Amino acid sequence: MAYSASGLTRMTGGGGHNMWFYDSTDAMTVVRASGYFNDAAGMINVGDVIFVLDSDAPTLSVALVLSNTGSVVDISDGTAITVTDSD
Repeated sequence: MAYSASGLTRMTGGGGHNMWFYDSTDAMTVVRASGYFNDAAGMINVGDVIFVLDSDAPTLSVALVLSNTGSVVDISDGTAITVTDSD
């Protein structure tokens, strides 16, 4: 799939950096590709943190915005948040 603006929500921010939540059915391997967030280049800043939920899996990862040229956005590969349910 492709980036969907309706899946991106700003959670908090200040000092030029924001935290975002992105809900998508895309796997993190797709979302982390350079250019995925290009349509949000006007909102996302280098150093912003994005929590990425793959609602199909479900899995949650945290990524850092590494670069934004104003038209091309690149994020880190992301760190998966391990979730267990031992009951």
